[in-house]
Amino acid sequence: MPNVLEYAKIFQQQLDKQVVALATSGWMEANAGLVKYNGGNEVKIPIIDMDGLGDYDRTNGFVEGSVNLTYQTKTLTQDRGRTFQLDRMDVDETNFVATAANVMGEFQRIHVIPEIDAYRYSKIATEAIAKNAAVGGYTPSADDILTKLKEDIYAIYDIAGEIPLVITMNMNIAMILENSQELSKQLSVIDFGGEVKTKVKGIDGNPIIKVPSSRMKTKYIFRDGKTSGQEAGGFVPDTSAKTINWIICPKSAPIAVSKTDKIRIFEPDTNQRADAWKIDYRKYHDLWIKDNQFKAIRVNIKEALA
Repeated sequence: MPNVLEYAKIFQQQLDKQVVALATSGWMEANAGLVKYNGGNEVKIPIIDMDGLGDYDRTNGFVEGSVNLTYQTKTLTQDRGRTFQLDRMDVDETNFVATAANVMGEFQRIHVIPEIDAYRYSKIATEAIAKNAAVGGYTPSADDILTKLKEDIYAIYDIAGEIPLVITMNMNIAMILENSQELSKQLSVIDFGGEVKTKVKGIDGNPIIKVPSSRMKTKYIFRDGKTSGQEAGGFVPDTSAKTINWIICPKSAPIAVSKTDKIRIFEPDTNQRADAWKIDYRKYHDLWIKDNQFKAIRVNIKEALA
């Protein structure tokens, strides 16, 4: 029988891949390439600062400039976890891997991935509101959704040029968008993703990622799993939450880190609480956007911001 540490390693690798593959915000993790992560709850994000152009002097040549690469320390604030038990009578040594993988895969698909998405989109929206990168008070309709969407896209282009953007759209709004006769002529099908590419619809070459509406709110309560009324864990929209119509941002802007930082497996003979396999699951994750990136971000919200 393989060592339980080998099981843990297999699960950790597979679950990390599943988050990237299935989360609608999984593409944001590609921007974490230069982020330093050495375990624990801290990451270091590179910040580059350099001088602009100066006049060239034909006698003395180039004007001296400087470039500074520093790392800003950020804390992964979302430290979440659960423990599960699989009774020995239901799972023997020969089918443990298959059964446990199925259980944990379902747990991640139904509970973990939607929560990660919801946290990321709500954080982007909340910070965008604080930094005047959001507009509110628009209820989308087929008559003017194209105009409003283009307004937000070109507001970014006017500042940053025609850079690659990603449009993250509430599923309910995407339905209105696709039913718009005016827009249907402008939609194209493009490849989007990292190693595994998928076909998505886009406008002006920018992919539109459709997200379930339950994940597109400005504020959530992430239940602790133990306080009265929060035993079920997971997340629910806060009563003050607003509805996000869409988020438009440069593909390179969001820096997301998601780590299945700890998977522990205990055999029934080791588990002192029950005659069962015990699986501990712990997840660190968070998202950041550098302050200077918000000038190239637009978040459109249904309710008024004030």
